[in-house]
Amino acid sequence: MTQPKSVPEEALAAAHLPALLMATVHLTGDAGLLAEDARPVYPLMGDASDGGLSAEVQQRIRDRARLAINAYLNGAGLPNPPSEATVRRMMTFIAGAEIPDPYVPFLLEELHISGEDPRAPDWSEPTLQAAARRLHVIVIGAGMSGLLTGIRLKQAGVAFTILEKNAEAGGTWFENVYPGCRVDNPNHMYSYSFEPNHDFPQFYSTQPVLLDYFQRIVAKHDLRRHIRFETEVEEARFDEAQGLWRVSARTAGGGRESFEGQALITAVGQLNRPRLPQIDGCDDFAGPSFHSARWRHDVPLDGKRVAVIGTGASAFQFVPEIAPKVAHLSVFQRTPPWMIPGPNYHDDVPEGIKWLIQHVPFYGRWYRFFLFWRLTDGLTEAVKAEPGWNGGPGAVGAANAMLREMLAAAVRIQVPDDPDLAAKLIPDYPPGGKRGLVDNGVWVQALRRDNVDLVTTPIRRIRPEGVETADGALHEAEVLIFGTGFEASNFLVPMRIHGRGGVELHEAWGGDARAYLGMTTPGFPNLFMLYGPNTNIVVNGSIIFFSECSVRYVVGCLKLLAETGARSLEVRREVHDAFNVRVDAENARMAWGAPQVTSWYKNSLGRVSQNWPFPLVDYWSATKAPDPADFIVDGAPQPTLALAPEPV
Repeated sequence: MTQPKSVPEEALAAAHLPALLMATVHLTGDAGLLAEDARPVYPLMGDASDGGLSAEVQQRIRDRARLAINAYLNGAGLPNPPSEATVRRMMTFIAGAEIPDPYVPFLLEELHISGEDPRAPDWSEPTLQAAARRLHVIVIGAGMSGLLTGIRLKQAGVAFTILEKNAEAGGTWFENVYPGCRVDNPNHMYSYSFEPNHDFPQFYSTQPVLLDYFQRIVAKHDLRRHIRFETEVEEARFDEAQGLWRVSARTAGGGRESFEGQALITAVGQLNRPRLPQIDGCDDFAGPSFHSARWRHDVPLDGKRVAVIGTGASAFQFVPEIAPKVAHLSVFQRTPPWMIPGPNYHDDVPEGIKWLIQHVPFYGRWYRFFLFWRLTDGLTEAVKAEPGWNGGPGAVGAANAMLREMLAAAVRIQVPDDPDLAAKLIPDYPPGGKRGLVDNGVWVQALRRDNVDLVTTPIRRIRPEGVETADGALHEAEVLIFGTGFEASNFLVPMRIHGRGGVELHEAWGGDARAYLGMTTPGFPNLFMLYGPNTNIVVNGSIIFFSECSVRYVVGCLKLLAETGARSLEVRREVHDAFNVRVDAENARMAWGAPQVTSWYKNSLGRVSQNWPFPLVDYWSATKAPDPADFIVDGAPQPTLALAPEPV
């Protein structure tokens, strides 16, 4: 007799219980399981896997799930799917709070219980299919957004070529190979919604794991034959008469090649050009020096005196990795980052959770939904400025001040015996003003090592022997590493992109990059930017979500071109400008827009050119489909102008 199949007890023990309960409702059809005493209560930060439930309720959920999963594994079919009202109730239940009505359709799409991909393009109508065959699109970049664009264009039946400057796909996960490199977003969210990974080894994936994920995506969707590697775009010009973009690129070996297409999509990201600081004597250093994004694995660090300039996201990851290996490490900090407690930042995903995601219907979807909701707009209110706030420059409102005290207390707990170090680690700017970093204690542990110094005295110059600070001290070093970030505000450099009348994009911007919904700008027809101006997120969500929304919108614009038979589509100046007025006004009301805050979120003119200041649901709503009234469509009847709606 065949032994009955059963759920591993380790899976039930490790399960995220609210997600397990939702999966059990699907397996049984019993919405009565959503009892009031099983409603989760989550901490603001830290572990939330038990939902804050009593031991008795936890055991009840596991026992009921065991019965339902075992029945399913042994052939019991799934009951009828829960009604929309029940799913709505389940969403509120797992969220632990009432979900506002504007979020419901947005979150239902993210959940997509049906298993269908709700953001996939539908070009099944025969005339659209014929129009698709006449289109060719040039995509610049084979990172996360560029690969996503290729998948969607392929689904629409639109021909495309992806031009990639590197020798392989993967974008930031190909370029950044420094020790300890990993994502700072839970990896079950940092994956395409339609391509979940049941086997992520850790809660926050490392660079090799993510590179492997995206390269498997390339293989699964047969994208490699569409990608031209080692092909770096130098210039693009729009041919107004033909409605074509003509692209000039430098190929491997220094040759030149030209490409053309009806549309040009840039997918190069914001953090792809390393920034080196303007410090006197940088060229005088006698030993090897390099930026973390161009890590020199041929330079041994073991037993060496090493200096690291910068304490941003990259240094936060590689310093703890190299600290035990070097003879001495000097870390130069201008401003400390706010650290967001994340106890499982380096933890392995238990095998039991992997089993549940792979074998139990809907568990993975509800677990991702929980992560999505928890990170969607959960901290947004705490980083908003209160009008008339007079509580000091370290916060922008009462909620922000409360968040500040919580984060500061988390630092003090780590250094109870060293108030001087604690003072160096607690920022003087508001939480949310700069990028927060996920912290599980390894950063502070590294800084407390006997062979590590945290130097906060400003740097005067670089000397051949090391780094000289303003107090005249020389910090000797044999290797110098820059963890100084990227040229984030210099969008699309060093490419030169010429639109109508030959106007170059950077000249049109005048050092202040702007775009409608971060994607289109007047005077540059059929040009679409992914992860463009004002589409960065600070405390809410995953950039993959933003890319999925943006790509759906861009493919919708191409569909509009196909439907009208027009040569070009260009956002109206009035629409673009009105949108940017709203963006600027809202960014000024956020911690990162506070006048006392300086960061890479602001460009050289002091404007926040990076960040999206509204709730995620607003971006989702605005990008579901393009409004023809927002555009000048060349070759088709001109629509009546209607400005984009105000964000909710």
